[in-house]
Amino acid sequence: MAPILEVQNLQHIYSVGTPFEHIALDNVSFAVERGEFIGVIGHTGSGKSTLMQHLNGLLKPTSGAVLLDGKDIWSDKALTRQSRFRVGLVFQYPEYQLFEETVYKDIAYGPKNMGLEPDEIDRRVREAAGFVGITGKQLEMSPFDLSGGQKRRVAIAGVIAMEPEVLILDEPTAGLDPVGREEILSNIESYRQAKNATVMMVSHSMNDVARLTDRLLVMSGARLVMDGTPDAVFSHAQELLDMGLDIPELTRVFLQLQKMGVDVPSVYTMEQAVDALRKLKGGAANA
Repeated sequence: MAPILEVQNLQHIYSVGTPFEHIALDNVSFAVERGEFIGVIGHTGSGKSTLMQHLNGLLKPTSGAVLLDGKDIWSDKALTRQSRFRVGLVFQYPEYQLFEETVYKDIAYGPKNMGLEPDEIDRRVREAAGFVGITGKQLEMSPFDLSGGQKRRVAIAGVIAMEPEVLILDEPTAGLDPVGREEILSNIESYRQAKNATVMMVSHSMNDVARLTDRLLVMSGARLVMDGTPDAVFSHAQELLDMGLDIPELTRVFLQLQKMGVDVPSVYTMEQAVDALRKLKGGAANA
């Protein structure tokens, strides 16, 4: 099966021909399969957000291409518009973009722009609200009367209501407490499983991406420098630290053991850590 998204030799240069010219993306290429959960990590200014805004046509490449189901999204105006519904983008702190009188109207805004019938809009609004834990009573409230975490859910529901095949989230848990963060991540996973959707999530939380994602893209200096499973990526823990990135807490502990001369692998989950320690203990017992 062909990838749902493919990025080919993507380059983006801001302020071309001026003293402020800046390369934000430099020859980035990768493909995304249906149903994948992909984490995107990188230090501030590495190109993560610029990359995400290319995937649904908010930014146009300086060169290279973004393909959706094998078609260049900039090859036709209709395809560009269609890509913005099929690839949904949730910006960082999306609650600041709420503007309608009620939660219902805010969630319905995207489906209305798609030209859907009222019954279909209603179905999508209520289903999207259900995915993120917004109640029927809250749908009639002003979004500005909700808590910060509830506003975040409303903003995510507004994108989910368009039923995108690819859901892109830029730091969806930023600023939330641990309970709110876990709830939002659970909401995202529920949508992915229910719709067999692809999810791409930009995050600074190495623990979250290590635990949740199938695959990690690592951006540094406008380039894609790593692309692999969390296991493969976090096996390069020292390289990630040298790039100015964090690593999962367990990986940090085992990296220190490696530096002390202990023969242990790089790990990022508690299960891996327990398994590694058992093997180490077994090896010591047999020595």
